[in-house]
Amino acid sequence: MRLTREQIVSAYVEILGSERVITDEQTLKDNSADRYYKVENIFGIYALPLPAAVVKPGTPQEVARVLKFANENGINVVPKTGGSATEGGLETVVEDSIVVDGSGMNQILNIDIANMLATVQCGVCLEDLENELREIGYTTGHSPQSKPLAQYGGLVATRSIGQFSTLYGGIEDMLVGVETVFPNGEICRIKNVPRRAAGPDIRHLVIGNEGALNFITEVTVKIFRYYPENNKFYGYLLNDMKTGLEILREVITQGYRPSVARLYDKEDGLYHFRHFSDGRCVLIFVAEGPKPIADATGAAIEEIVSTFGSADRVEDKLIEDWFDNLNWDVSKIEEERVEIRETLINGFTTEISGNWSVIHDIYTNALARIRNEISAEFSLLGGHSSHSYLNGTNMYFVYYYKIDVDPTEERSTYHDPIQNIIVEETLKLGGSMCHHHGVGKHRTHFLAEEYGSSLYMLETLKAAFDPNGIMNRGTIFPLKK
Repeated sequence: MRLTREQIVSAYVEILGSERVITDEQTLKDNSADRYYKVENIFGIYALPLPAAVVKPGTPQEVARVLKFANENGINVVPKTGGSATEGGLETVVEDSIVVDGSGMNQILNIDIANMLATVQCGVCLEDLENELREIGYTTGHSPQSKPLAQYGGLVATRSIGQFSTLYGGIEDMLVGVETVFPNGEICRIKNVPRRAAGPDIRHLVIGNEGALNFITEVTVKIFRYYPENNKFYGYLLNDMKTGLEILREVITQGYRPSVARLYDKEDGLYHFRHFSDGRCVLIFVAEGPKPIADATGAAIEEIVSTFGSADRVEDKLIEDWFDNLNWDVSKIEEERVEIRETLINGFTTEISGNWSVIHDIYTNALARIRNEISAEFSLLGGHSSHSYLNGTNMYFVYYYKIDVDPTEERSTYHDPIQNIIVEETLKLGGSMCHHHGVGKHRTHFLAEEYGSSLYMLETLKAAFDPNGIMNRGTIFPLKK
C-alpha cells in the first residue's frame, strides 16, 4: 500500500531527525522545480505537485538509508545539491516525492598535491574548492558560469562543462573517482586510479545521468598548476561568423589549446560587447599555463589570425575585463529576477555541438528558420561558439522574448518552438544536443511515467562490479519497473 504524505515525513524524521526533514510550504515550492522555470518561480506559479519533504542527509550511510526506504516504498526521489541547474531535471512531477538535498555534505576531504587530485563531498561549492586551491598555486580548471553556486554532486551528475574546457576539458575529463549510493542502499566507490583497461569505464554510469541512477556523495577530480601571471588576452572584430569559425578550427587543429576560444555573432556581440564590437562579430582567445606554453600559444594565435585579413585587434584590457567577470552569483540571479519582473523579458540558451564541416550550416540554417517562422516577440536571435575540440565545436543559441504572465495557466512554453527548430536543424546536419535549458525535463517526465520514480537503478547493477571497479559479470540486467 502506498504511504501517505504524513507517513513519509514521519519515517524520514525517524531516520534523520526533525531538523533535517523540511516541510514548510515555501521551501517545498522552491524545491518543486529548478531555474528552467524561473519565470514561473518569480511570479509564484507552482503548477507541479509539491514534494512531501526536503531531506538533508549528512553522511553516505544516511543517504543509503534514505534511498533504501524510498526504493522499498515506491517514493519518487529527486537528488539535488547546489540548485543552480537550468535543465528541468529537478522537477517533482510525482505526488509525494522527496528531494534529497546533499548540500550539507560540504567538506573538502583531501588535496593531494603529489597525485594532483582533490577529493570533496557532493555539497562542496566549486568556487570554494577553487579558492582554496588558488591559495597554494593550483586550480580545478573548471569554470562554468554557475561556479559561485554549483556544487560537485550536481556538476558530475549533469556532465558539467566549463568556460576553459578547450584547455582543461569537461567534468568527464576531470573526474577520477567517485563514491555513490544506489537506490537499494548500497554504497559503491570507484577508486582513484589514472586509467582502467578492463571492461567499460563505470564512471560513465555516474557522469551525466542527472541523478536518475544514483546519488553521488563524494568526488575526486584532477587539479592543475595555476599561473595567472602568464595569462594572455586576445580579441578581434570580424565581419562574419564563417571567418571566425575557420580561425577557431586552424588554432585548434594545429594543436594549440587556449583556455578560452569563443566567437560571438553580431547580435550576441552587441549584447556582451556593445562598448567596442561596432556591430561586428567578436573573436576571443585566452592563453594560459606555464610561460613558455602561454607565449607559444599566444604567438600562434596572432600568426594564424594575421592570415585572415579582415580581423581587427581590440585592446587586450577589454578582453581581460570581460574575463574577470565571467561568472554569475546569487546577486546576479536576484538582479535577473528583478529585471524579468519589471520588463517581462526572459532569456534562454540552447547549446548544440557539431563537427567543423557542419557547424556553420547549423548556425545559419537554425537562425534563418527561427527568424522566418517565429513571431516578432522574440529578439536578439544570436549566438556564440565555445568549447572547441579537435573535430568540432559547440554553438550556443541565445534568444529573448516578451512574456505574458497568467497565474491561472500552467507553465509557459514560449521557448519550445525555438528549441524545436534548433534541434531539427542540428540533427539534420549530423550534430547533437549538448546541454540546454529543459533537457532534464524530458528525462524526468519519462522516468516518472515509466517507472514512477526519477531515481531508479539497473537491476543488480552494483553486483556487476567488484570493489576495485573492474567488471566481473558480463551482463547488466534490464531496467526494473
